[in-house]
Amino acid sequence: MALKATIYKALVNVADLDRNKFMDSNLTLARHPSETQERMMLRLLAWIKYADERLVFSRGLSAEEEPEIWLRNDHMSIDLWIELGLPDERRVKKACSQSAEVALFTYNSRAAEIWWQQNQNKLSQFKNLSIWYLDDEQLAQLSAFGTRSMNLQATIQDGAIWLSDAENNVEIHFTPWLRH
Repeated sequence: MALKATIYKALVNVADLDRNKFMDSNLTLARHPSETQERMMLRLLAWIKYADERLVFSRGLSAEEEPEIWLRNDHMSIDLWIELGLPDERRVKKACSQSAEVALFTYNSRAAEIWWQQNQNKLSQFKNLSIWYLDDEQLAQLSAFGTRSMNLQATIQDGAIWLSDAENNVEIHFTPWLRH
């Protein structure tokens, strides 16, 4: 019998002072059996960073042809493709050719740094690609927020994300590895 995804609910209040965007959203995240708590929470944080009424989670790990998160326009073209992890160059190239903007969120310090050294020159050619890195310590702090029912407040200013709930409070800074 196949394992099923675990469903998480998040009520998220976003005050993005950098983009002058303020919103409340009820989100549902399906955590695939092979997905770690850290990865799922990074997916949620990526959504918060680019928060928009039209930004949705795709089928994720279950759908290789889709990004983790995407923003589609009225014509069903992809305006924003959000990916997590350390994809190969072909996947990044595909994302960059299908979307106006691509954001890649990397993590796992040791593996990510090696991946970046190996791919930096090739990936720098994509003019619509941004790569954000989150170190292990911040990822562990972020993971503490992961409960089946979350009520989160996020404030974004000068690139920093302040995330809080009833018991936790953390300031997160992504390291920009590539910004276009």
